[in-house]
Amino acid sequence: MTIARIIEGRDQQIISCTAQDSVQEAAKMLAERRIGALPVMNGDDIAGIFSERDLLYCIAREGAGVMNRPVGEVMTAPAITIEKDSLALDALSLMTRRRIRHLPVVENGRLLAFVSIGDIVKYRIEQVEAEAEQMRDYITMS
Repeated sequence: MTIARIIEGRDQQIISCTAQDSVQEAAKMLAERRIGALPVMNGDDIAGIFSERDLLYCIAREGAGVMNRPVGEVMTAPAITIEKDSLALDALSLMTRRRIRHLPVVENGRLLAFVSIGDIVKYRIEQVEAEAEQMRDYITMS
C-alpha cells in the first residue's frame, strides 16, 4: 500500500502558511481548522512545517511576545517529506523514528498532499480488518 493510495480521492485542498505570516496568524489557522500542523510554503517550495509543538516550544521559550514573530523564525526546517509512491509502512516508520506526526507528500518537489500519522494508521487498520474478514470468509468456505 502506497501513500498515493491513502490520498487518492480525498479533497486535496492544503491549508498552509508562509514564513512571513505571524505565529499568531498561523496559530489561529491551526485552531480554526482544528489541525495539528501547517506546511510553510515559499512559493511552490516547502520551506518547513509549523506545528502545535513548534507553537508550544516557542511560547515556553520566549513567552507571548513570540506571537508577533514570523513563522519562519520558529518553524521546523527543513521539512521531512515523502514521495507519493512510498509505502505507507515506510512513512509510518519514518514518522515514528523522527517523532513527527505530519508529512508533506511530494512529487518532483511539488506538494501534493499533507498526511498525518492518524491518516496512515486509519488506513492500515482498515486494511488489516479487510484481511481478517477475507480470512474469516476463506475459513467458513472451506
